[in-house]
Amino acid sequence: MPAARESLLEAAGAALSVRPWPSVRMVDVAAAAGVSRQTLYNEFGGKAGLGRALVRREAERYLDGVDRALTAPARTAERLAAVAEWTVRAARAHPLVRALLTGGWDAGLPAAGRRTPGPGELARAVRDRAAAALMPGEDVEQCELAVRLALSYVIAPGEEQGTGELLRLLSARTRTAGAR
Repeated sequence: MPAARESLLEAAGAALSVRPWPSVRMVDVAAAAGVSRQTLYNEFGGKAGLGRALVRREAERYLDGVDRALTAPARTAERLAAVAEWTVRAARAHPLVRALLTGGWDAGLPAAGRRTPGPGELARAVRDRAAAALMPGEDVEQCELAVRLALSYVIAPGEEQGTGELLRLLSARTRTAGAR
């Protein structure tokens, strides 16, 4: 029943985008997904299970975006800047991604659960993915730095041109480090 599961997660995500999680009703999620409430309960066990699955899916989607940025046909500096830009954009657009990256959960979001990666784990996952995607000898730690700098913009937002400046500085630093 993977199609029903994905439909339910899409419906839950859409509901969360317009109301806080405590106000999201299972009957509404099931109806929006075009399945019965029983199907929803069979798939997730209850609202807490649905919330945990939604949080895990957002973590996976964030990491998928990191993978896209890291595998783009571009220089290392540009790929690392793309990871930083994706991190800022994803966190600003998706409250669950922001909570995952910062650890800042509020009452309007579903609970993360014990198996949900924390901010440090996500940063390490990005570093590990960079290690797999970058050429041998390229500075993988620069990718973790890119994410941690991007998170500073998520936690303490600046003006939009500030984000661009961060990316330019990161790109210049990476080029300089790579030239050594």
